[in-house]
Amino acid sequence: MAQRLATEYVKATLQMTEFQMKQFLLTADTCFISHRVKILGGGEQEIVLEEAGGEEVHLSFQQRGSIYVCALSCRIVNPHLNNAIRKLFVTYKGTGTVNRIYQGFTMVYVYENGSVRRVSEVTPLGSKLVYQHKHSLAEMLRLYKSDAVEQEIVSLRVTIDRLLDQRNRVCRNEEIQEIDRNLARITRKLFELEA
Repeated sequence: MAQRLATEYVKATLQMTEFQMKQFLLTADTCFISHRVKILGGGEQEIVLEEAGGEEVHLSFQQRGSIYVCALSCRIVNPHLNNAIRKLFVTYKGTGTVNRIYQGFTMVYVYENGSVRRVSEVTPLGSKLVYQHKHSLAEMLRLYKSDAVEQEIVSLRVTIDRLLDQRNRVCRNEEIQEIDRNLARITRKLFELEA
């Protein structure tokens, strides 16, 4: 099995409430990791997670109302620190890109709200898609309940009726040809939507 060399968090974000932040701080300290909190101006806080060997990760949180938002870009080598950040990222529904770096290749994970949406393997020879998230049941229900296509069909039918009425009133051949071109374009679109 390949040995992971490092993990990079690229433009990753996560959010938590003040209560969740306190809960996280209570569980952050382990026999391998300690933390310290720096209070900065404007309600900002910086949490520094430090591994016993000296590696640190700085988590800067900005307060937005009752939510603390952390923008995270870092490279982690230590497995204990990496595990702590991974749990934090998944638990608090992080969004962003996580690169897991191995000898000769990198696995690129794209997260959205704490869930993996895409996994790619990147080598010097190129990139290969390993996994892509398919629609969840909730997303499928939302798409099923969406009536945007039906509304567009109704709108196209109203436009067709208006153009047919206009065609009956027009006498000039050029105007009739223009209306016929519009009718042909709209009926093709209507046929596609109804299919």
